[in-house]
Amino acid sequence: MAHYRRVGDVPPKRHTRHRDGEGRLYYEELMGEEGFSADSSLLYHREIPSAIVDARPWDVPDVSTTPNHPLKPRHLRLHELFPEERWAGTDPVTGRRLVLGNGDVRISYAVSAADSPLYRNATGDEVVYVESGTATVETIFGTLRAEQGDYVVVPMSATHRWLPTGDRPLRTYAIEANGHIAPPKRYLSRFGQFLEHAPYCERDLHGPHEPLQADGTDVEVLVKHRTSGGVTGTRMVYARHPFDVVGWDGCLYPYTFNIRDFEPITGRVHQPPPVHQVFEGPGFVVCNFVPRKVDYHPLSIPVPYYHSNVDSDEVMFYCGGDYEARKGSGIGQGSVSVHPGGLAHGPQPGAYERSIGVEFFDELAVMVDTFRPLGLGEGGAACEDDGYAWTWSGRGPDR
Repeated sequence: MAHYRRVGDVPPKRHTRHRDGEGRLYYEELMGEEGFSADSSLLYHREIPSAIVDARPWDVPDVSTTPNHPLKPRHLRLHELFPEERWAGTDPVTGRRLVLGNGDVRISYAVSAADSPLYRNATGDEVVYVESGTATVETIFGTLRAEQGDYVVVPMSATHRWLPTGDRPLRTYAIEANGHIAPPKRYLSRFGQFLEHAPYCERDLHGPHEPLQADGTDVEVLVKHRTSGGVTGTRMVYARHPFDVVGWDGCLYPYTFNIRDFEPITGRVHQPPPVHQVFEGPGFVVCNFVPRKVDYHPLSIPVPYYHSNVDSDEVMFYCGGDYEARKGSGIGQGSVSVHPGGLAHGPQPGAYERSIGVEFFDELAVMVDTFRPLGLGEGGAACEDDGYAWTWSGRGPDR
């Protein structure tokens, strides 16, 4: 995220002596992407940030997947994964259940009311969409406030924890990259500024405003990381609390972006999905469909045309409004539809005709398109609606 921020107490020159009021040196840490060749920030710690006293295995939540075979469209009802009696004891990190995944991205869902442990994802960046509820997200860079509609973007290896707030459970849809997530390059100048045609800009991104100070010794942090065998975890115990940063500056930090601040791009005829894009990652893109005025050509058909996106699996998370193209299919709040590459897909029967003359769509959905096939996680397999694939024809297989 090439948008510079400076928070707290930093020296006038990088890599120089920086002391507290009693003359004690602070410890400078560079957190950077792609070695020393991409975005980074410099953080100033009261204590040595690499001082660990123990490391033990942590069994991460199940990240195994099964292939989408036989190949078919699928409908997953995420709200069935967390009955009410599970909310109080579930946290937004260890409580995640894997819905879909491949070697580039994992999509998980959680409904929670308990505080998460300190956590660091060393496999890649995370974008966590808040379907409902509120939370405070404490990070090594400072505090973020998260509410309904927020994308919470957490850089790879940034230590943080989720603290649900309010009297409603926190519903979160987590998109974890095997790499880094950023705004689409076509929205940015060659120096990293958002351009005039971008549907959002720097004013819509909200990072920490002040450092977060915490004390403590022998502090445990759950670290998800890569090995030669895949994804695993370690319980790492630090001699001092990692939230000891007195100041930082740079272009790498966590931030929130609310879906309500996305300005939709519309046209006289139906616009293709890339106009809805909000982020990109290695091997996938993230789009959002928001309430908007729709096609205004006198002969337009506002719902999407049928399409075969031959290079992509399309995953749509329905999180608000009334999704016009899916009426009659059982899709509702909390649903996920999976339309795999290799199959044509589009509106449900009758939606094409009903949309003629419609001027406004009141819909809210988060879409992930991947360029490698997705497999079903244990959470996705546990909440599948087996009848969805046959809703276009009106009849299923005769077995």
